[in-house]
Amino acid sequence: MDADVAVCRGDPGARVAGLPPSAPRPGSGSGVSTVDLVEVAVDSIRVHMPTGQHVVILKEREAERFLPIWIGVAEANAIAIKITGIVPDRPITHDLVVSLFEQLRVEVSRIVVTSLDNDVYFARIVGRVEGRTLDLDARPSDAIALAVRLGSPIYVAREVLEKAAVLPEGEAEQERLRVFQEMVNSMDLPDLDEPHP
Repeated sequence: MDADVAVCRGDPGARVAGLPPSAPRPGSGSGVSTVDLVEVAVDSIRVHMPTGQHVVILKEREAERFLPIWIGVAEANAIAIKITGIVPDRPITHDLVVSLFEQLRVEVSRIVVTSLDNDVYFARIVGRVEGRTLDLDARPSDAIALAVRLGSPIYVAREVLEKAAVLPEGEAEQERLRVFQEMVNSMDLPDLDEPHP
């Protein structure tokens, strides 16, 4: 898979191709303020059975909101291998990158899913090397595979969560009821217990 894509709400089996290499890259640079970031953790790796596509599920640390991102098989395996504690006989690509970072004394402070454009997610790997700021463009799947190996925190831009995050069905229903209840409570209605003239 060339790009990490959003789970399409209308057709869960659909996926959207990535941007051509010449297209402008949304989320490039560190334009997202740290105030606008929400910390998440890898909740699980799932497989969409009808299509065989893999999805990494990120969960907000402070809330019950989830962000599904469709990813490639190799990246799904790279994330799953680390979070399940499996040690491969030989280093896989993400292990090699971590070794390079360690040898070059690169300190990764965080990875950030910065934007969602045309159903394609974009991410940045943020860190420091020799006193300089490091800010690398990456697919979220690769950035997450590195973060779980390095123990780096994972963040998502609040705007991305507002666009694509989902609540568990019970939570979504409770949220709708809460909004309705607040609206009713704010209405100036006569007290039903009082006698009417």
